[in-house]
Amino acid sequence: MADITASMVKELREKSGAGMMDAKKALVENNGDMEQAIDWLRTKGLAKAAKKSGRTAAEGLVALATKGSKGVIVEVNSETDFVARNAEFQAFVKKVAEKALEVNTLEELIAADLDGKSVADTLTDLIATIGEHMSIRRLETLEVPQGTIAGYMHGALSDNLGTLGVLVALESSTDEGTLAPTGEQIAMHVAATSPQFLSPADVDADTLERERSVLKEQAIASGKPAEIAEKMVEGRIRKFYEEICLTEQTFVIDGETKISDVVANAAKESGTEIKLAGFTRVKLGDGIEKEDGPDFAEEVALAANS
Repeated sequence: MADITASMVKELREKSGAGMMDAKKALVENNGDMEQAIDWLRTKGLAKAAKKSGRTAAEGLVALATKGSKGVIVEVNSETDFVARNAEFQAFVKKVAEKALEVNTLEELIAADLDGKSVADTLTDLIATIGEHMSIRRLETLEVPQGTIAGYMHGALSDNLGTLGVLVALESSTDEGTLAPTGEQIAMHVAATSPQFLSPADVDADTLERERSVLKEQAIASGKPAEIAEKMVEGRIRKFYEEICLTEQTFVIDGETKISDVVANAAKESGTEIKLAGFTRVKLGDGIEKEDGPDFAEEVALAANS
């Protein structure tokens, strides 16, 4: 067998656009023959998929799955929202979310077996079939020792599949059926308000100090004496908590009850202790910088006229 060098792998990657591991495997399978390795990548759909990897994938779907005291949200991106309505793509995303319940990290998910192939290889096949760059971008996991994970999907195309997913963790010894309605309503609230922290205790020191400094400067600039300014700052910090902390926010469903009181009321009704233990919120495409330039439809038109 020919020795596969780093320079050979680099050359094949440049010629095919394939990933490093795929390029190395292609060379090994074809005894170092560059042209045969390229053909091998093409037959596997890897070269075609890799060439699309430079295009921005900011559309797609968010899916959630829950099982008792564990829940997951995955984000699978595509280039266009047309793909989100593709039945094959939707089925893949749902399967990936269910598989995510069995793993702990995104890396484990991508390597996990899905109907006899790895998730990564199944995605590569789907890219070759549909013809768009896709990626499994995020996996968020929420789990409690005892209790339930409630979910809510906004912009749902079908059950637990849409554009914005929320999980809420309620820790309690009471049964899931009792906890679920409260959890689902709080999850809807999180979807609407996008809190940054669970409670004031979870606000990091840097965030708090930065806000306190701004508020103090504002108070002093208004001409207030230092001691009055300090009191004003403390009052405004409480307001700041109400804006960014879930437990301090006003419940959007009734417009008057604090979320911490919503949980306390549910606990009182059930006769057991209930703790709001965490939440996670995933919105499709959050943080992805879309490149300026022709969109996918314009690319097709340009290609047809070239």
